Amino acid sequence: MSLKGKKIILGITGSIAAYKAAFLTRTLIKAGAEVQVLMTSAAAAFIQPLTLSTLSKRPVHIDMFSDDGWNNHVELGLWADAMVIAPATATTLSKMASGLSDNILLATYLSAKCPVFFAPAMDLDMWVHPSTKSNLSTLASYGNHYIPVGSGELASGLSGDGRMAEPEDIADHLQCFFQKDLPLSGKKVMVTAGPTYEALDPVRFLGNRSSGKMGIAIAEEAAELGAEVHLVLGPTHLTAHHSNITTHKITSAADMFEACKKVFSNVDISILAAAVADFRPAQIASDKIKKGDKGLEVTFERTTDIAATLGLEKKEHQVNVGFALETANESQNAQRKLEKKNFDFIVLNSLNDKGAGFQVDTNKVSFFFRGNKRQNFELKSKKLVAKDILAAAITVLKDKTSA
Repeated sequence: MSLKGKKIILGITGSIAAYKAAFLTRTLIKAGAEVQVLMTSAAAAFIQPLTLSTLSKRPVHIDMFSDDGWNNHVELGLWADAMVIAPATATTLSKMASGLSDNILLATYLSAKCPVFFAPAMDLDMWVHPSTKSNLSTLASYGNHYIPVGSGELASGLSGDGRMAEPEDIADHLQCFFQKDLPLSGKKVMVTAGPTYEALDPVRFLGNRSSGKMGIAIAEEAAELGAEVHLVLGPTHLTAHHSNITTHKITSAADMFEACKKVFSNVDISILAAAVADFRPAQIASDKIKKGDKGLEVTFERTTDIAATLGLEKKEHQVNVGFALETANESQNAQRKLEKKNFDFIVLNSLNDKGAGFQVDTNKVSFFFRGNKRQNFELKSKKLVAKDILAAAITVLKDKTSA
């Protein structure tokens, strides 16, 4: 799950469910959000403001005025990307519906320019009362977002509806809201990254210098754009950090091919950024090869050409993006690879360019499209290169699906 960069006001009211606010604050922070906590005075009787200020790393506002001066509810309402009131008691729901403003939480609610979410918490009899249902309807008519209550044992000992949604459910609700307008929302993306290791004997292998940085950056950018991402990742100490990413760890080219086959038919975009071995030892020694007086001769065989095989299986609506790392005849090799492997476009980078290639945080690339179209870029961070690649892939996908 990711709420990276989102500014969220968390409003806490006087319910026993306020204890969940600590878990909710922590969940939002871990998802990358900035959290500003507002509390009613009644809420402070259920959970200590110090706990929430420690978790959020921000002072908790309870009163309109504090030792630091006026807590400006208008500025808070402009600052936030979302306001979440959890738990929202029957009293607070009623005041929100009526437009009453007798504390900083309600004043901020009335000033908020951002989407407002509320997660009710109350006993069963209060929850089913007609006035509560009327307030819910009124708040919905104002454009507020209701986070459904759960069902189970309540603080009174009764069992039924009225439990505040769990912190993870509230965070998921927010994530879904923010993702719905993202360009890759509802799309699936496969990214290959890193090297492959081809075994020579039980302790030795043939590999390459790829770190996986470029592919991981692409996977994380695709996830930020709303995609469900399958990252097929070769041996590396690096990991991808996003809840939308499912990582399939592999070792050899054969492993990567099998992992790609399992997901390829269901994805919309495939970006093959891995440095896959073209050859592997024809025979793997069962024991460690000992050093002798004579040299070592190894017979190699071709590995499966993953890109070419997937290119043959590609459906009309699918977008395949390849990579070409070259040291000579860069443009000719990239153009030939584009056609041979049925890519929609190919990303060329040359080891002759300073700051490009393996084990670094930057890259300098050119895109080769069908129809002899080329787009050149300056040296950039791999994160920014990933943005360029996804932007081009989205454009191609739109052209295909709108045709």
